[in-house]
Amino acid sequence: MNYLVVGCGRVGSELAQRLYRRGHQVTVVDQEARAFRNLPPDFRGRTIEGQVMHQDVLRRAGIEQADGLAAVTNSDALNAVVARVAHVVYGLTNVVVRNYDPRWRPLIEALGLQVVSSASWGAQRIEELLYQTEIRCVYSAGNGEVEIYEFEVPQTWHGRLLKELVPEGQCIAAALTRAGRAILPDGAVRLEVGDIVNLSATLDGIQALRQRLGGMEVKK
Repeated sequence: MNYLVVGCGRVGSELAQRLYRRGHQVTVVDQEARAFRNLPPDFRGRTIEGQVMHQDVLRRAGIEQADGLAAVTNSDALNAVVARVAHVVYGLTNVVVRNYDPRWRPLIEALGLQVVSSASWGAQRIEELLYQTEIRCVYSAGNGEVEIYEFEVPQTWHGRLLKELVPEGQCIAAALTRAGRAILPDGAVRLEVGDIVNLSATLDGIQALRQRLGGMEVKK
């Protein structure tokens, strides 16, 4: 595959090297030649110095043959514009935008672009880690709006129904593993000590689940 990485800071250089090591053709674009020093010595992709908003720079970088583009400069405005040009002018559908200021994120999403918001995701992840640790996050979707969690059923919930534990509308149980065997559970499953439950939830949903596991909600 042929990928363009616009911006060669810490994220751009790391992304370019990861793609290169997986055998892809990688072209990195930056307006500052010294930015390419961030690339490791064994990087063998192409580097293009120039203003990325100039169409000749994008063409030299191979945007017309690209399979995907990542706009990861330190400017939200530039990332959004470059990604929009790649999508609308060149018909590139696989475009990802790095977002710094969360206030820009709704605008970028309104343009129909894929967004990775490091500030939003990082803040939510840190918040999550500050809470109790008996429920572990094992996968994060989007920018952390929905995550997959895993926890072990404690003694206090032995024999009770799964639907009593999982907050309706806020969490969805995805799997229950008992004695090494996993099933797709429904709400009528009776829990046993040591069961491993995986579920998808929002942050509010997982907080409600933590309250129930902590005994703050009694059986009705």
